[in-house]
Amino acid sequence: MLRSARHAKILEIISHKEIETQEELCEELQALNLVVTQATISRDIRDLHLFKVAGVEKKYRYAYINDGESEISPKMKSLFRDCLISVKAAKNLVVVKTLAGNGANAGAVVDKLNYDGIVGSVAGDDTLLIVCEDDEKALGIVNKINEFIR
Repeated sequence: MLRSARHAKILEIISHKEIETQEELCEELQALNLVVTQATISRDIRDLHLFKVAGVEKKYRYAYINDGESEISPKMKSLFRDCLISVKAAKNLVVVKTLAGNGANAGAVVDKLNYDGIVGSVAGDDTLLIVCEDDEKALGIVNKINEFIR
């Protein structure tokens, strides 16, 4: 199966079912007669920028941000709001503290917001560090993030 078709199937599966592990995703694809290895699934997860969020039936599930959307969905905004602990400026830096395992998720949302004045960002497990052009831009980013989550 072509990679793009497999990616489409993966997105379809995770949009209809809570998938917590790569092994579960392999099993779902194999149930559709698609032969895949765990290594292939691992690459696909990276290529699709999938991340884990809290599930309803399971502890965590895979999710994604649709790059074709011009705005962040209300569901993604809600997930972003729920994972944030604090947003603080420190000179030209903005430090976003999140629940464990959500630093990269917060980074994906902030990248999608495309705020002016951000030079770049680095995400860890529970922290997102945003580098801004100057101290004033950093304060502006903090205000914009706080407005966005209201």
